[in-house]
Amino acid sequence: MQKIFKHIGTIVFIGFIILSACKQPAKTIKPGEIWLDNNGVHINAHGGGILYHQGTYFWFGEHKIEGKAGNKAYVGVHCYSSDDLCTWKDEGIALSVVEDTTSMIVKGCIVERPKVIYNAKNKQFVMWFHHELKGMAYKAAMTGVAVSDRVTGPYTYLRSVNPNPMCWPIDYADSLKTKDYNFEQVKRWSPQWQEASKQGVFLQRDYKRGQMARDMTLFVDEDGTAYHIHSSEENQTLHVAELNEDYTDFSGRYARVLEGKSNEAPAIFKRGDKYYMISSGCTGWKPNAARSAVANHPFGPWTELGNPCRGTEKEMQTTFQSQSTYVLPVQGAKDSFIYLGDRWTPENAIDGRYIWLPIEFSEDKPVIRWHDEWSLNTFN
Repeated sequence: MQKIFKHIGTIVFIGFIILSACKQPAKTIKPGEIWLDNNGVHINAHGGGILYHQGTYFWFGEHKIEGKAGNKAYVGVHCYSSDDLCTWKDEGIALSVVEDTTSMIVKGCIVERPKVIYNAKNKQFVMWFHHELKGMAYKAAMTGVAVSDRVTGPYTYLRSVNPNPMCWPIDYADSLKTKDYNFEQVKRWSPQWQEASKQGVFLQRDYKRGQMARDMTLFVDEDGTAYHIHSSEENQTLHVAELNEDYTDFSGRYARVLEGKSNEAPAIFKRGDKYYMISSGCTGWKPNAARSAVANHPFGPWTELGNPCRGTEKEMQTTFQSQSTYVLPVQGAKDSFIYLGDRWTPENAIDGRYIWLPIEFSEDKPVIRWHDEWSLNTFN
């Protein structure tokens, strides 16, 4: 009889474990839905990027506040951590803006698209972000850098710069370096204006002070070389700029890519021996059709592959109502990548949503399809 009760007890215990497991939150991703952290608060990490370090994913993004004012930086860069990409722990503010009005990172400036990489040589975490000075709208077009010995921070702000002053891009034709475009006499967006832009009239204009750097991302190659990729030249041309060995400054080597193509929101990743980029057009807060491109080296040349999205015409023309911010390689799953995008709500910035979708490949081209709900098992 005791054996019978013992078996019944075992069965009940197992059933309890199964029932408890069924009641656990499903580890799935629901693009565009409210995404709660461990405190039950909507994750506040917009325009972000993710660093995988020692078995944990760390998500860094813009901390927004309510209303239109939230499109400026009044708090700083928020950090979250996760082991599974589905449940996230609030790690607090990694980089804070300050009250000091003499500081470039004073409250009310613009801090966008923060990305963090790890420098193994210095055992230091390095954050770069698009930085606009308070009261100057988007005229400064700078990029800022901060460092920390701890992945979650706090990060110490170092400086903001316009990249690569007094440096020409690699392989930029000598004949274009001193060409007189008579640009002020040319009508904006005319064929002549677009051709001059493609050839580098804005590059020439900014040669001494340093180049413009707006929407940006970071990429560290397998050999440890780090690149800062940003929209430059009045958002008409992307720059792929090599960072120094410390990742805290530019080396002076950079390339112009997709010249005159008007790309924003670049996100770079590597699959096999090819480098891929997903980006967007320049329509402000309004979504547009994504672009994709491929190259054999970060410096290019880059070959356009077209819109990676598949779905209805509206979905394809608006990238599922989102704009790219990062492409995340999934650890432990070869050639598996996640598209990270933002669904901006500029009227109430804090309500921005996150569009995360698995990337497929068809004939060596990235393909993104809509999923109402999906899990990492998709990659199996």
